[in-house]
Amino acid sequence: MDQTLYIHNSLTRNKEKFEPLNPPHVGLYVCGPTVYGDAHLGHARPAITFDLLFRYLTHIGYKVRYVRNITDVGHLENDADAGEDKIARKARLEQLEPMEVVQYFTGRYHHNMGQLNVLPPSIEPRASGHIIEQIQIVQKIIDAGFAYESNGSVYFDLEKYAQKYPYGQLSGRVIEDLDTQTRELDGQSEKRFPLDFALWKKASPEHIMRWPSPWSDGFPGWHLECTAMSTRYLGDTFDIHGGGMDLLFPHHECEIAQSTAALGHESVRCWMHNNMITINGQKMGKSLGNFITLDEFFSGTHPVLEKAYSPMAVRFFILQAHYRSTVDFGNEALQASEKGLQRLMAGIQTLDKLMPAEKSTVAPDEIRQKCYQAMNDDLNSPMVIAHLFDGLRIINLVRDGKETLSKADLEQLKRTYHNFVFDILGLKDEQNRNRMELVDGLINHILEIRQQAKDNRDFTTSDKIRNMLADLGIEVKDRKDGAEWSMK
Repeated sequence: MDQTLYIHNSLTRNKEKFEPLNPPHVGLYVCGPTVYGDAHLGHARPAITFDLLFRYLTHIGYKVRYVRNITDVGHLENDADAGEDKIARKARLEQLEPMEVVQYFTGRYHHNMGQLNVLPPSIEPRASGHIIEQIQIVQKIIDAGFAYESNGSVYFDLEKYAQKYPYGQLSGRVIEDLDTQTRELDGQSEKRFPLDFALWKKASPEHIMRWPSPWSDGFPGWHLECTAMSTRYLGDTFDIHGGGMDLLFPHHECEIAQSTAALGHESVRCWMHNNMITINGQKMGKSLGNFITLDEFFSGTHPVLEKAYSPMAVRFFILQAHYRSTVDFGNEALQASEKGLQRLMAGIQTLDKLMPAEKSTVAPDEIRQKCYQAMNDDLNSPMVIAHLFDGLRIINLVRDGKETLSKADLEQLKRTYHNFVFDILGLKDEQNRNRMELVDGLINHILEIRQQAKDNRDFTTSDKIRNMLADLGIEVKDRKDGAEWSMK
């Protein structure tokens, strides 16, 4: 069947046929977290969205270089060009080195991503590890005439850029309108134009994180890192750049301006943005008391949560909405998703136990085709899930003896469910896994009792336990350092 993928390009605002620059290779860059606090729902959605894209591109035969950065320098408070570095502020408050903060929260982020079954990227560069590349890009922009130095800082000359290149293509914002809405802020008078953004900032005496540059001891602007790292690992032009809708302006708009000024052309062929997350209809925020970390979701310790929700329940809930639509988290909705996930996993367990017949009385291939069509239509995961639920009816009819499936059709149906549920949607059967862990524990405990019987030379009990396990299909092999078991 046709496996042509169509993706909504935020730049053109159209759904476009995906054609890699250098097939079968695909370059994918996604803005990762600023690691100064625990991961929350805002981190989960882009991680799962682009994990879905990564998984599907790989599944349909592409070789994907997936780059997801870690921001560990240059991201100032309120996403501005003035104020304290977010990581440096955390380090000062906790009396730590900034890189201690980075290491600690990067580890916690990775742990949460593992819980959500988000695959690691091909490359995960840090901004602090690419200062040289960022300085080089600043120099290129200066040489091209689109940046200027002011008191040791370097700013992007947005007015001059807009005279040659279009600005605001991604966000739809017009520079003249932005100018009238902008107020000059304290400490920003060194800019020629209020909308100019920092490429390099001179560090104040108390600023901890600083590097030498041709202009001053300082640090790169927040927007610069993604331009430097994406082109470093994916080339001057690459296929897809992703991130949350909140980054569309100014972060990604500034990226387009930077790369165009430095290279003479845009770097990104397709921009993708996942939409925002709300909680009970409100934007997530600490001041509203609804800022929930992933650890709090998984443990149920936040006061707005009625219970703990498993990582797969959270992942399934996110996948039930299209990545470009908003997602509203609430206890009732999450519990409904939890039940839906349990139903889907129970259906797969039933499917795996079905026995083939000589011929089929139903045609399961339609489910597979519909699932691919949905994924090829801009990663329509909610439609994939709907088709998988429709297929449960066929599974139950075969289980009840009202329909039959040949060996070939049954194997194809199993592949469809395993491919889409586990490989593409990235879900795991947590209940079955918990049961297996329980079984493992029980058998190991029984073998410990058997070993105690052997140590006491009670071979009658030892043999009885061995025979009992054999009757259950569990083979026990004695080793010098104990016993090991396997299913027959």
